[in-house]
Amino acid sequence: MIKKFMFILVALQLTACTQFQDMAGTLLESGALSPQQIGLGLKEALNLGISQGADRLSAKDGFLKSSYKILLPDEVQKVTNKLSGIPGFTSVEDKMVELLNRAAEDAAKSAKPIFVSAIKQMTFTDATDILMGSNNAATSYLERTTTNELTSAFRPKVTASLDRVNATQYWNDIVTKYNSIPFVSKVNPDLDDYVTQKALAGLFSMVEKKELGIRKNVSERKTDLLKKVFAKQDQ
Repeated sequence: MIKKFMFILVALQLTACTQFQDMAGTLLESGALSPQQIGLGLKEALNLGISQGADRLSAKDGFLKSSYKILLPDEVQKVTNKLSGIPGFTSVEDKMVELLNRAAEDAAKSAKPIFVSAIKQMTFTDATDILMGSNNAATSYLERTTTNELTSAFRPKVTASLDRVNATQYWNDIVTKYNSIPFVSKVNPDLDDYVTQKALAGLFSMVEKKELGIRKNVSERKTDLLKKVFAKQDQ
């Protein structure tokens, strides 16, 4: 009796296993996607957006002559406006804007590996929700989960870039001159942090545009994986 029962149990298990394999095969043939495939597709889209975004923004005038142009913060404008009538400082605002944007362009060259490393750590847990979410869901996820780490990694590069284009020395000269004016409130804004935040905002915006393009424009899905994954959200 026991042998007969065990035989029936094994037969049922084999039948269930066969049915599961048949079902899995049907899902694959129907184009069903696993969370892993969705995750890989999203990572590929983000890598594409980051690569193109970083390349474009790190080129000469990538920031300076684009919609991502970094303008002076209010406190710095107060300084440049005060000095604009002093010989030797008449074009100080234009010069500072150029130097800040040159620093951002220089730092953006180092952004790609930092972003790529962050993407590799992205889990597949929320992949389906991100795919079926809003048009910027993947970018928002990346921004939400990596901004602090990216800021810590990116700021030293911005600092080095500001030094490289002589923005730091130029700013120090401006501050010294401004603070020597009688009755003004002393200033020394943190340009490193300001340029870092603006540069990262520009990079994330470029990634977001690329994500939107891939979601909305089939022709931008250059690989089979992108075509397969983002076809799911078209349904």
